[in-house]
Amino acid sequence: MTGRPRRARGEGSIIEYDTKAGRRYYIKATVPDDTGTPHQRVKRGFMTQKAAARALRDLIRSGEQAGGYVPPTKQTLAEYLDEWLDGIRVAPSTEASYRKNVRVHIKPRIGSITLAQLSTSRIDAFYRELEREGRADGTGGLSARTVRYVHTILRKALADAVKDAGRGLLVNPADNASPPSAKAAKAPEMVWWSPEDAQKFLAWAEANVGDEYVVAWKVALATGMRRGELLGLRWKDIDLDIRTIAVARSVTTIKSKGEKQYLAEGPTKSGRTRVVDIDEQTANRLRWFRVYRAGNLAIKLVNPEMVVFGDEEGTWRLPESFSRTFRQQLARFRRTQPVGQQIPPIHFHSLRHTHAVWLLKAGVHPKVVQERLGHETIGITMDIYSHVMPSMGREAAAQLGTMLYNQST
Repeated sequence: MTGRPRRARGEGSIIEYDTKAGRRYYIKATVPDDTGTPHQRVKRGFMTQKAAARALRDLIRSGEQAGGYVPPTKQTLAEYLDEWLDGIRVAPSTEASYRKNVRVHIKPRIGSITLAQLSTSRIDAFYRELEREGRADGTGGLSARTVRYVHTILRKALADAVKDAGRGLLVNPADNASPPSAKAAKAPEMVWWSPEDAQKFLAWAEANVGDEYVVAWKVALATGMRRGELLGLRWKDIDLDIRTIAVARSVTTIKSKGEKQYLAEGPTKSGRTRVVDIDEQTANRLRWFRVYRAGNLAIKLVNPEMVVFGDEEGTWRLPESFSRTFRQQLARFRRTQPVGQQIPPIHFHSLRHTHAVWLLKAGVHPKVVQERLGHETIGITMDIYSHVMPSMGREAAAQLGTMLYNQST
């Protein structure tokens, strides 16, 4: 032990001590129970005095707010997370994602730590470990985006533990942790096609790829629908007379370790149905496709409840396979183009970005784009596509200048 910083009575203590791994800090404070009887609390393992001070403040504040002492639990984080995952109410795809990240990233590294021993500094060290060497295959660290997602899961789980008095967790140690910043975790820069790029690929695809895929790709470009929304589209959602599509549901693959994967239909990402107008050419293409499905496959495939872009049996296509087909066919097409003149290689989701960029560059109001894409707020649309906005601002300034200086008096 190397030192005991002085603190006022009632403020607790931060004490240094040495370990084989280096200097550490522990905190000690007296917190009253609901009868007013004082109980001394001790927490060890803080790597910095700043982290210890923060934990001490949280401990004292929680005692003042709760007015009582809850004895620490010996339950490990892994044991608690198993219970927590069994009780959460989220979409099946979200639950599957939580379970995978808990199993692959959280449990192997900090799962054996008890809830009472889990500190902010240990969680920070865990995040740094993931950044350096978090890949399950041992080939390096996880992306900032993935580490921040792990933080989201852990913080939510521990927040629920704080609410459950029986867990003995007075404060959430993940609240003051330092995951990668939102800026660092930002999605990779998006890529989109020009109208000429899309026309080249679709013209080639018309002659070389099955119609069910080409029509789906055209509808994706014409509506900005997400992959799951497109695959969940039913004929009853399409009104070809007034040329609208109701985007009402989405199809997702549910994967859980040790279980066979399956497809589940649920609401859209926003949880709301949106209606998207389509152009006459897209409507005509869907009319043709409906006749094609009924005549070449089976009349039942165009019943109102049937999936528009399903397989030959009328069932949903596997989203991952659907995207893989797009990538493979795009790669085939790019090999036919002269070296250095290929259109950009993009993912299927980039068709959604392409739709949005075309509209914004054409001067369509961002509010209309937001509604077509199904974003929760216009702010989300503006944040994602801010890189297209400067040119729109210049065009607006030019138009204003024309009105201001060229208007006849």
